[in-house]
Parts: sequence; structure tokens; C-alpha cells
Amino acid sequence: MSDDDEGEYNTIAHASSGKGVKLLYSKSKVYVHPTPSSKDNIPGFIALIQQKPAPSNPSTTTSNRGDAASYLLAWVPESSLGDAYSTYVQVDLADGDSPPRQRYLVPPLPTTTTHRDPIGLYSFAVPVSEIYSLLVRPPSLGWWFGSVVINTRSGDSFPALFFHDSECESTILQKRKLVKDTFDPFDREGGLFWGGDEVLRWLRRYVDVQRSSVDRNVYLINPSEEDQLSFGRAVVAGDGSVSKVQPEASTAAVPSGASQRDATMDPFMKTLKETRWKVLESLSKITTFTRRTANEIADNPRIPLQVRRLIQNPEIQTLQDEFDSARLYLARWAMSIAEQSERERQQRIWTAQDVLESENSSVGDFEILELETGNLALQERRKILTLPEWEGFFDPTSGRLHVTVEEVKERIFHGGLDPNDGARKEAWLFLLGVYPWDSSLEERQAIMNSKRDEYIRLKAGWWERMVEGDSTTEEFDHWKEQRNRIEKDVHRTDRTIPLFAGEDIPHPDPDSPFADVGTNVHLEQMKDMLLTYNEYNPELGYVQGMSDLLAPLYAVMQDDAVAFWAFVGFMDRMERNFLRDQSGMRSQLLALDQLVQLMDPQLYLHLQSADSTNFFFFFRMLLVWYKREFEWGDTLRLWETLWTDYFSSSFHLFIALAILEKHRDVIMDHLKHFDEVLKYINELSNTMELVPLLTRAESLFRRFERSVQAIDKKDNFPAAPTAHQRRPGTSSPDSSATGKGKSPQRPTAGSSSGVNAPSSLQQVMDKDKPKVISPELRQLLSKDIPWKGQQAS
Repeated sequence: MSDDDEGEYNTIAHASSGKGVKLLYSKSKVYVHPTPSSKDNIPGFIALIQQKPAPSNPSTTTSNRGDAASYLLAWVPESSLGDAYSTYVQVDLADGDSPPRQRYLVPPLPTTTTHRDPIGLYSFAVPVSEIYSLLVRPPSLGWWFGSVVINTRSGDSFPALFFHDSECESTILQKRKLVKDTFDPFDREGGLFWGGDEVLRWLRRYVDVQRSSVDRNVYLINPSEEDQLSFGRAVVAGDGSVSKVQPEASTAAVPSGASQRDATMDPFMKTLKETRWKVLESLSKITTFTRRTANEIADNPRIPLQVRRLIQNPEIQTLQDEFDSARLYLARWAMSIAEQSERERQQRIWTAQDVLESENSSVGDFEILELETGNLALQERRKILTLPEWEGFFDPTSGRLHVTVEEVKERIFHGGLDPNDGARKEAWLFLLGVYPWDSSLEERQAIMNSKRDEYIRLKAGWWERMVEGDSTTEEFDHWKEQRNRIEKDVHRTDRTIPLFAGEDIPHPDPDSPFADVGTNVHLEQMKDMLLTYNEYNPELGYVQGMSDLLAPLYAVMQDDAVAFWAFVGFMDRMERNFLRDQSGMRSQLLALDQLVQLMDPQLYLHLQSADSTNFFFFFRMLLVWYKREFEWGDTLRLWETLWTDYFSSSFHLFIALAILEKHRDVIMDHLKHFDEVLKYINELSNTMELVPLLTRAESLFRRFERSVQAIDKKDNFPAAPTAHQRRPGTSSPDSSATGKGKSPQRPTAGSSSGVNAPSSLQQVMDKDKPKVISPELRQLLSKDIPWKGQQAS
């Protein structure tokens, strides 16, 4: 340390000299919450300060990290700062990632490694070398204010520090700078930027910070090898067993290459896989933070020129790179929603306002059913359907089903299939239409033999094209492009599953762009099946996301021909999700929009006020049927439930409704903007329990069915004479005061927060239009797969 530097510091032990300690970073509006009451909250600063190393322990390193013992992480209440308050504010507002060039000295704080006294101002300054870990909770779910808890090596914990980012001027400015410079207010891990990110950034400059993979909210400070093993990454195998592997590298380090691989994915490949799902989110963030339409985005000079050209390009509909589905959807929705709204003005559907108004009407005995399901008792969980029970459904002589198809589907819907005894290998082929339900054993054997031959013929078609070049240059180039896209996606699909994790054989094609990437026989089988589907359905070809649908089928079947035809049956349902014009996804989101309007009008009005009725936040879930929202085993259980069409071929939309209803209170009480709703819903991934959600979805479907029936009956009622109409609850003069004799009132649409009441002229015009259940809502009652019907026609 130079003499100049030495003159700027003083140790806490020599604080009486008055020179103080160096303030490196600070962050304002960081509170301690001593009690549940907000009026007791104590505002203060979290800060990183540097003291001169003690003379008895001179620094022995010249590294940038320096001596961790000389750095203190501190919190001090505003009320105790006195004249130093302005210095803390100056450092807080200093622009730049490095400490201010100008040295700011502040009075030293009492250093400690324990927190004993629960009374007082809660101030502390703990040496960074004594910090064992940080418990970091970003502002999400139940933690509206992000928080940091400091845990010391002595086993003590300091009070939780809550970051009130909406009050912190530096955090607000940093968010604005992120939006201005990168057009992205999110941090490097995809979460919204908040004050706690800054604290982690400070510490990474001076100490080793590693994020635990067991608990993603825990950050270890200068962890030992034993600490790293204790917080190692847990890998869940396909059979549900858990094994430990080495912990992840420091979040501060950058991988130097992709040569070192293990059973898990290379971090770079994992990042690529995460990126494809974040494209829609990023575009949605752009829409939210600029509050502009797609046309305004195209004219906004602050948008990068490449993005404006992309939006304005008339050929954009023909693009089919790896981000086609997500990137095109947002712009197309913005352009088509106005047209859709204009068409819908010609025919009224039951809207949120209509349902709210009808609750106070007096048309006979008609009453909209209460739509809350929070107090409903969960159904008793049914037993899993095992292979012996499955085989018992069939006649032992002919092999034909001797119980009704509905009985079988009911067992699968409510109990699921045993994941370990082979029941899925048999049942899935019926659910996916490979085998007819009325077929005999002999007929099924003939069907499979024929399909194996057809699979070999299709596979030979593209194989000859690759080896013999029996195609035009244009056809070969298109096929080669499809093959490269398939290879890229397969190598990053479900690599945490043991079946796909290994890389024990060299790449079979030395001319492939991925020739230097290791592979295994199962990955190669996946590539062949997707290339064969490209041959089977050349009009659609391969689109990103299909590998996510195929992987579970192959993992269960582990026979390429059988898995291929199961995949064909699955794609008969899912093909509309991958259409280039996005009409399939748009129709499903429109149906979900109308479903929420009918089933929970108050929630819909709130989402409308939050600019969230486009339901973009369900795009990923609907695209691949919630594959990234649940653990592997739960995904298989969910898919076989949906394949039954037991209640409806659109039951996946009731899963979406159940998710919204489950989190209804949080959404209505705390989420006011689209980016908040988007972030909250996306962070539900791998946090939801499947069976209660299925039960909730079933309850909602039954209520939907009864609601439609009730509305249909109401439409058939003769109009009551105006002179004889009475409002509910007026028969008793005391009913309004006591609340007896009627259900609790809900607010009307006109009184809902954030929603403007329609004008008198508009109300008169709307009353003249017929109110009907839309075709999209009626389709939700059908067990027929709508896409198959369109294909057949």
C-alpha cells in the first residue's frame, strides 16, 4: 500500500484520531423491519467500507481482492449518521461500477461478528472475512421487498435487510440506465434488477462469491472445499433418486471453454437453451417498459436499427430460425388484436362486466355460481394404475378391451400410470392414437409391424438424400438447414436426464458443424426421429420445441420406431402450436382470455388494468404443455392426464386457469403492471404441486360447465316486465343492514379499480346486441381435438 493510501485510512482501533474509514459503496433506503407494522421500519444504508489492515497482520497479497479482513459490510440507520449522511448519499449516487475515484472518509462503525441485542438501532459492521453466507431473496412471490440476511462463520445471523427499491434514488437511476443502454431492465440471470444485485457485485470485487445449487437463494463467501461439497448440486434422476455432484463454478467466473463436460449440460449450452424461452419475455419487457404498440416501436429512434428493420421487414413471416415462434408472436398479436376486437364488436360474448352485472339481477331463480375454489376440499387421491390392472382391462383370449374406454380414461385421469412397471409403454400408444381402443391383440401386432416398415421407409428417404444426394440443390440446402437445427436442439434437450446426459461416443458425421461435440446413442436416435418426422410432414418440417415433446416419449418407449409413431400422434394435437402464422397459439390465448372473463371477472378486470389480458405469460406453458413448469415425473403424469380428453380436449387451458386462480390474491393485491405479472408467473416454474392443481382444474371445469348451462337457460327466459322486476334483497327492510338473505356483494365492473365505466350511449348500444357464449368457449366443452377436425376438413 502506498504512503498516500496509507494516509487515507485508519483502523477502527485508532478511530480516535478522527480520520475515519474509507466508504467504497453505499445503498440507501435499506430497512430493518423490527415488527410487522410498517410504521416501525428503520431506514438506513448498507455499505462496504475499508479500514487500514491492522499492523500486526500486514497484507501479504497484491491481488485485487486484497485482504478480506480489511473490508467491512455494514448497515447503519439514517438517524445515526449525522454529518456523514451527505457522504453516504454522494457515494450512493456515484455513477460507475468501480468505487469513486474521490476518497470518501466516514466515521468508523463498531465492528462485530455477532448480533446479540434485539433492541436499539441494529447497526453493525462485520468483516467480510467473517461472513459465511448470504441469504438473498429477490422481490418475488411472498417477498415483495427483496432482502439480504448475513450469516457469520460463528453461526450467528444479523437482522434481515429489506431493500425498498421504489424509494432508493440510485436503484431507480440504475434501472433507467439499464433500459436506456441495453433496452433490458433485467439482470444477467433474467430477474428484475434490484438493490441486492448491487451488494453482490460489490462483494465479488473483493472476495469469492459462489451461488449454491441446492438453495438458489444462498451465496457462499470464500467457501472452503467442504462448504462447496455441502452445498453441491442435486441431480434428480429419471427414477426419482437424488445424487450429489460437484458444485457449480463461481458466479463471478466465466467458463473458459466447452471441453470439460459431465452428466449435466455445459454451461454455455444451458445458456443457449434458457435463451430460447426468454425471447418472448424480453420482447414483452420491451412492450411494457416503452408502453408503445408494435408500430410505435418500429418508428422509435431509440430502438436499435436492426430491430426496427426486423419489425418492418415484410418477409419476417418466412423466417424460421431458432427464435421464430417467440419472436414473431408478439408483433403479430399487436397487429391482429385490433382486427379481432373489431370483429368481436359485431357479436357480443359474455364479458367480465356482463357477469358482474348478472350477479345482481333477478331473472327467475338464475344465479351465477360462486367462482372461488379456495374452500373446496381436494378429491381423495386415486391409486396409481399399475401394469397388472391395465392388463386386466383386456380379454385374455382376444386382447380386446372388455371395459368401457371412459372407465379406462377415468382411471388414468385421476390416478395416473405407474412410472416404473411398464404401464406407460402400453397405455400411451392407445392415448396417442397409435392403437385403436377397439383393436384386438393380433390387430395391434399387425399395426405395429406395418408402422415399423413405414418408419424404415421414411427414414430411408432422408438417408438417401444425405448419402446419395438424390435431390435438387435447393432441397438439399433446406434439408441440411433442418438437420443442423435439429442437432443443435437435441444436444440441449433434457440433458439432466440420465438417458440423455452422457457423451460416450464420437459424432458419427465428421462434416457436421457439431462434429467436435460428444454424443450418445439416444441423442442420435432422437435426431433420426426428428429428421424422419421432417420427412413425414414436410409442410411443417421441424420447428424448435418439437425436441422437447419427443424426449419424454422416447425416454419411456426407448424404441425409435414406437416412439416415432407416438410422437406423430402427439403432434396431431400439437401441430397448431408450431404454425408459422401463429394462428394456433393465438386461438388458444383468445379462448383463455374469454375463459378468464367468464370464470373470474374481477381477476380479468385487474389483469386488464395491468395490460396483461394478452396472456403472453402463458405462451411458453401452452407451447409445450407445461414441460418447463414441472419436474420430469410430474410432466409425464400431466401429459397422460391431458391425453385422455376425459373432460375436454382443451383441459390444458383449465390448468392455466387453475394456476391463475391459485395465485389470484397475490396477483390482485400486489401485481399492477405487465412486467410484474410476467415475472411472477415465470418464476412459478418448478414450484407448483401437480395433483392439487389438477384437482383445482377439474373443479373449475365443472363450474364452467354449469355456468354455461345456466347462461344458456337464462337466454331462453322471457323478458320480465319492467314494472314487476325487483332487486335481490329488497324484500326485507333490514337485509341491507344485516347482510342476511343474500350473498356478499361483489363490486360492479364500473366500480372496479383501474377500469372506466362505459358511457351511457355505449351501454344502450351494448344492450341491443345479443349476449352469447362464444364458439371458443363452447369448444372447451368438447372432447374432440379441434386441430384434427381442421385437418380432416
